[in-house]
Amino acid sequence: MSVTTLHQPTHRDALEALSAAFDRGELLTIFGRCTVEYEGRAASSLGPGDRLVVLKPDGTALVHTDEKRTPVNWQPPGSEHHAAVRDGRLRVRSERENPDERLDVQFERVHQLSALPVTGGRTVDVAGSEEALRQRILTEPELVEPGFEPDATERETTAGPVDVFGHDSEGRPVVVELKRRRVGPDAAGQLDRYVEALEREVPDGVEVRGVLVAPSVTDRARALLGERGLSFVSLEPPDATVK
Repeated sequence: MSVTTLHQPTHRDALEALSAAFDRGELLTIFGRCTVEYEGRAASSLGPGDRLVVLKPDGTALVHTDEKRTPVNWQPPGSEHHAAVRDGRLRVRSERENPDERLDVQFERVHQLSALPVTGGRTVDVAGSEEALRQRILTEPELVEPGFEPDATERETTAGPVDVFGHDSEGRPVVVELKRRRVGPDAAGQLDRYVEALEREVPDGVEVRGVLVAPSVTDRARALLGERGLSFVSLEPPDATVK
């Protein structure tokens, strides 16, 4: 595998490397001092700063700072990447037509540029995802309890979306919170907030039940569930393949 890496390249050298990588369909990472402008469904600007830009051959563009795991700005797959040198800056643009939007990154300095012929590995095998657990419950709702009937997934509440919402054998609303691994008291608190949010929606006197589904819980979580009248069901998520 041939990897191109340039340290502190001139703008012209960086442009040449970018153009060649675009032609070869390679993944690009550019780290340098830049500004970022976005125009489209909204508009945003980022002043000068050192940032990491990732350009993927499918059109995806990501701008990362030194904080958090999500990019501060991005363009989705299907965009087109372009590069040019103008007014003493290296300009990298990702744009698409439907909807009409553009992400412009202008580099004052490029500290490092890498072109990577990344291939394969586009299917991620996830053992025990929450989505696999959700699908298992939708297929076999009696795993939650006999008579449980799921009505909706990602049901919106003022506290956030509920993983699975349904009714028990007596017609009472049931909130089901899914976790793919052992959890602590935070999960019990999250479920309690969903139950309280739904209690404000239903008529007075209607009991809203909450069920936490996870492989296991800590002793403190089990105690909190009991204190708040919530249930726990021990269930391991099946293997799943997510593309």
